[in-house]
Amino acid sequence: MQVIIQPGTVQGHILAPASKSSMQRACAASLLAKGETIIVNPGHSNDDRAALGVIRDLGAQIEENTDGSLRVFSHGVDPISDRVNCGESGLGIRMFAPIVALSKKSMSIVGDGSLLNRPMDFFDEVFPLLGIDLNSNHGKLPLRLKGPLKPANITIDGSLSSQFLTGLLMAFAASGAKDITVNVRNLKSRPYIDLTLRVMREFGLPTPRNDHYEKFYFEGKQSGKKAEQHSRTYTVEGDWSGGAFLLVAGAIGGKITVKGLDVRSTQADKAILKALEDCGAYLKIDNEQIIIGPGSLRAFTFDATDCPDLFPPLVALAAYCQGDSTISGANRLTHKESNRAQTLKEEFGKLGLQIEVEGDVMRVHGGKGLRGSTVHSRHDHRIAMACAVAAIGAKGQVTIHEAQAVNKSYPGFYSDLIKLGVKTEIDSFIHDTK
Repeated sequence: MQVIIQPGTVQGHILAPASKSSMQRACAASLLAKGETIIVNPGHSNDDRAALGVIRDLGAQIEENTDGSLRVFSHGVDPISDRVNCGESGLGIRMFAPIVALSKKSMSIVGDGSLLNRPMDFFDEVFPLLGIDLNSNHGKLPLRLKGPLKPANITIDGSLSSQFLTGLLMAFAASGAKDITVNVRNLKSRPYIDLTLRVMREFGLPTPRNDHYEKFYFEGKQSGKKAEQHSRTYTVEGDWSGGAFLLVAGAIGGKITVKGLDVRSTQADKAILKALEDCGAYLKIDNEQIIIGPGSLRAFTFDATDCPDLFPPLVALAAYCQGDSTISGANRLTHKESNRAQTLKEEFGKLGLQIEVEGDVMRVHGGKGLRGSTVHSRHDHRIAMACAVAAIGAKGQVTIHEAQAVNKSYPGFYSDLIKLGVKTEIDSFIHDTK
């Protein structure tokens, strides 16, 4: 799919999409907690649909209610298939693999697209320690495994992603782990573990004691709400990852109001607010809505180690800030849907933006304006969205190839840009609200 974005201004009100981080965890927890779960404000991204498909194959029954919410009923992990497909979701494969291993049944885990090339060596190293038989494709998908998982005191490396830990904690909780400690070295993206622990508590799953994110201890006497409760309701949060692009669009192109983002959220990408404050954008938080607009944008310094998904919107923002902005945490970008550091440098380079990457630091030379050009998403949803947002302030139209990559996390993205007044051409059909 090809999308052409014309430069212009933005205005109006918009509702942030549902968080796939929250939605996917809710899917896993509704499978493990047993009984009935009503999921309010469910997400509809490709990753969300993949998560629903996984729990359905693992035995959950899913129905859509007339109000758009979902009813999930589960007796726990009881596969109706010998194969689950995580689509292109990195969180999906890393979180669900230990959960799949709760079953005694021999199971295959497959995926699509970029997920096929993402490293899964973690499972080769850890699963044998938990009594799981595993065969992988030289550390990549597909995986073939057979449980059941047996909780044990282990030490894992959390430097690549916190998502592996999320899956282990949920699986250990569901398996009845007692007097078990998971030791973690070099944990990244700690706020996402906070989200995991919060979801576990809300679903009544036994939640480990957290000792400075270095030890997660499941006590002999498990505490929390009763996991066997018959019914529970969980509301999926608005997505700060997708919302960050809307906020940056406002900082670049005009005053808008973004609703549906909880400033008390544990989502790591809430940190976009700090970057917007530091660069001088107009920012007002009022009655659970965020009003954002342009200001005298200046260069900023930001540590994205715990929120690497913010790199793409931060680069779009930095392009319009006077001076050189510095973003650290670039080492976290190698194993995303693309090598995002290199992709950002190359694709934004086509728009005339100079980006340097030295080790863990990305330096963006902003304030000189962007030119119209043709870019490619590299099949990476966040690259497509970053280019589209950056195009709002460019000096000419920006054409994005493989623009459908946004469906992975934010299928309504271009429609929302159109609602904000962005002139957008999708597959030769021009949407113009002005």
